[in-house]
Amino acid sequence: MSVKAFELLPAVERELLMGDKPRINIECIECCGKNIYIGTNDCFIHHFLLEEQCTAKGKLTFSAQKQLHKYLGLKKPVNELKAASALNRLIVLCDNTIMVVNMLNLEPIPSGAKIKGVVTFTMNENPVNGDPFCVEIGIISVKKRTIQIYMVFEDRVQIVKELSTPEQPSAISLDGYFLCLALTTQYIILNYNTGASQDLFPYDSEEKKPIVKRIGREEFLLAAPGGLGMFATAAGISQRAPVRWSENVIGAAVCFPYVVALDEGFVTVHSMLDQQLKQTLAFRDGHILQDFEGKMVLATTKAVYMLVPLPLERQIQDLLASHRVEEALVLAEGARRNIPKDKFQIMYRRILQQAGFIQFGQLQFLEAKEHFRKGHLDVRELISLCPLLLPATSTFTRCHPPLHEFADLNHLTQGDQEKILKCKRFLISYLNEIRSTEVANGYRDDVDTALLKLYAEANHESLLDLLVSENSCLLLDSAPWLEKHKKYFALGLLYHYNAQDDAALQLWVRIVNGELQDGTRTDLYDYVVDFLSFCSNQDLIWKYADWALKKNEKVAVQIFTRRPVDEEKAGKLNPDDVIKYLHKYSQAIILYLEHLVLERNIQKEKFHTHLAVLYLDSVLQLQSQSATPAEDLTCARAKLQNLLRQSSICRVQLLLGKIKDTGLHLECATLYGKLEEHDKALHILVHQLKDFQAAERYCLWTSEDRDSSYRQRLFHMLLAVYMDPAISSDALVMAAVDLLNRHAEVFDAVRVLRLVPESWSIQLLGPFLSGAMRESMHSKRMTQIALGLARSENLIHKYEKLKCKGGPVLLSEKKGCQLCHNTFSEPEFVCYPNGIPVHTHCAAKRNRESPSKRHFTNASNHT
Repeated sequence: MSVKAFELLPAVERELLMGDKPRINIECIECCGKNIYIGTNDCFIHHFLLEEQCTAKGKLTFSAQKQLHKYLGLKKPVNELKAASALNRLIVLCDNTIMVVNMLNLEPIPSGAKIKGVVTFTMNENPVNGDPFCVEIGIISVKKRTIQIYMVFEDRVQIVKELSTPEQPSAISLDGYFLCLALTTQYIILNYNTGASQDLFPYDSEEKKPIVKRIGREEFLLAAPGGLGMFATAAGISQRAPVRWSENVIGAAVCFPYVVALDEGFVTVHSMLDQQLKQTLAFRDGHILQDFEGKMVLATTKAVYMLVPLPLERQIQDLLASHRVEEALVLAEGARRNIPKDKFQIMYRRILQQAGFIQFGQLQFLEAKEHFRKGHLDVRELISLCPLLLPATSTFTRCHPPLHEFADLNHLTQGDQEKILKCKRFLISYLNEIRSTEVANGYRDDVDTALLKLYAEANHESLLDLLVSENSCLLLDSAPWLEKHKKYFALGLLYHYNAQDDAALQLWVRIVNGELQDGTRTDLYDYVVDFLSFCSNQDLIWKYADWALKKNEKVAVQIFTRRPVDEEKAGKLNPDDVIKYLHKYSQAIILYLEHLVLERNIQKEKFHTHLAVLYLDSVLQLQSQSATPAEDLTCARAKLQNLLRQSSICRVQLLLGKIKDTGLHLECATLYGKLEEHDKALHILVHQLKDFQAAERYCLWTSEDRDSSYRQRLFHMLLAVYMDPAISSDALVMAAVDLLNRHAEVFDAVRVLRLVPESWSIQLLGPFLSGAMRESMHSKRMTQIALGLARSENLIHKYEKLKCKGGPVLLSEKKGCQLCHNTFSEPEFVCYPNGIPVHTHCAAKRNRESPSKRHFTNASNHT
């Protein structure tokens, strides 16, 4: 799990600091920009200028130049140093006293301002007062359980707050109003503005040195029991998991995303992102570990070193080179906060792409796909691993520096064909998934062409789906590839998509003819016919229709029968031209005329007559062949008979001339019926065919959509034929009886009774008489109902008319008629337009009189 995150470099050599004085030890260090200040145990402050240098090989080195040193005159160690660069001051703790000196010459400030009785202090890096010309410090006073807050100005110090603590504090850190304190037995957070405190966790400061380190806004790093580095916020909670370091840690610092800890013999580096130990550096006699504005300083009692972090991008690349993908991604994600957004996005996408290729090489396809997707990978990087997949016209070149170390799939899999197959299956899946997304924008041609080639090579079922849907496959690249893999049907689809239908049809015809071998579709002939049925290019239709008709007339005629009707309206493929073209195909022309006449119901005499003639020729041909199955002849005659009955525009005389003397009596009778020569038709049916049921059916279909009198006339004609005394027979008599009994409601019963012989019994005509009686009664009752309804309707209309004339007319027994002056005894009267009621008989009598005798003042004659 190791990674080289930091490099340890010497900064201030022992000889430069103390020469040959062996008893001088380093007590504290402060860095400010290029300035480094060192406090020693002999009460000196040493000022060095630290320069970074980069060698020709890219290696970083530090060189220190001594500026001056200053003796403070207290013969005590210098315990702590803090720089206030805005004030050009250095805050020094020595002999429990804080003094302020000039950063340049290390001389005490003229006012001599000091703070006495100080155990230790810390600077507030997140001050709340807002004054840029002062700094805020928190101190642990020599007074027991006391904390003090001071403001340090350029020439003076000022106490702000003094607080009491429940136990004696031993370590302090300050952020805003929040103090993080290590007490004797526990850590606490104290708000010096409100006085509120929050206990964190117990810790025995007498056994081990406590560590309280501010690492960010309102967040601190603490040394916890059990060798843990705990994170705590000002709210008293931990937002990060703890790191496990040594039990004997003497110093700690944070250089995001790492926690660096110092113990007696080592420097350990833990990740704040996954809490894992990433690096261990041997460092004997370690004494100080501090971070200053991103610089990590390590010191023994004799020398100073810089712990230089390697660039995060280099660390990530090292992890990726070791195929530690998850760690690299975690580190990259953690680096987000320290890198400008635009730069981070570019870096992170590249890292995701590299991680994807690493996992692709390990055949971890799901993880690889996710990283490719998130990293917005140019999918051509993936396609280029398969030689010849990219079109010859593609301008793609691989990314530089390269995202992976593979030359191609063969190199990636070490020639393992099974692994190559798995990789190609993944590539098919991935390309199919992203081809319609923004990932493919700008190079859809490359993606679709590569996908087509993979489909063809793998004999994949989705090849046809790709070609019949919207695609960007390049014809010049794809056609040779499909031909190479003998995907001729698919090649035809590609030609069709690129508006080269003639080339497509040529291929398909060659497959059907057996010149090319392609078993993609066993029904390819039907497919070609279907294709031509919807083809708008008339030249292609005429070019290939002959080939199709020679193969199968019944199927090929669909080229003409399945065409859109609006084509005919637009003047394309006129039916007359089609009929003329199909004249040499006996079966096809019949099917086409059936389509026009029976399906589309086109009312053109020549189509109907032509079809009828063809039907008749077919029947006659079958009749002439002695070996013709009876079923075939029956079926052919049924078609002819059906057409003759249904069509009302055939040339009857022409057909009748062809049918006479052919033995087709039923068809001949049908044609006579079309000419209204019903007596001839019935004579044929009754006397020649002796088919009484056919005669009845003839009467029924001939009288369809006609009034009842027409049907009655036909049935009476048939009855007359049956009862012709010149040709009398028992069969005809029985036929007449059956006709009457079955269709009693059609006949005029009175005429029938006058016609039938008196010798016929009532029992023989029982059904007829019953039916006639029912029909007569039904007719009478229906007439009465109709009359009653008419009267009712008339009365309603009169009532409505009366309402429109005026108000009601009142009539009583006391009211008299104005003509005879007698009272009304019945509720019947006539009311003249002037409102005068009179008896109905008086009104009738008056209307018969001459106008001179009328004596009403109203001259109107209306009632």
